[in-house]
Amino acid sequence: MARSNSILNPNAREAMDRFKMEAANEVGVNLKQGYNGDLTARQVGSVGGQMVNIMCPVRLMRFNRTSRTEKGYGKPVTYKARLTA
Repeated sequence: MARSNSILNPNAREAMDRFKMEAANEVGVNLKQGYNGDLTARQVGSVGGQMVNIMCPVRLMRFNRTSRTEKGYGKPVTYKARLTA
């Protein structure tokens, strides 16, 4: 089955546009309504990345690996995991 990025509900389109503007303000990108061809790929990517970070936050777990017997394995290790429902 083919997937589509089109939003079928007009209210959802408005909500996504507001969300995009909020994310752009948080990262300091001057996003305007309509065409934004003057923005760099880095700026646009930072807006999209901020949106993903808000929608799907990454939880960090940090603990010591003490079950290893070799030298150097007692270092703290950080794992990144997404929590899904």
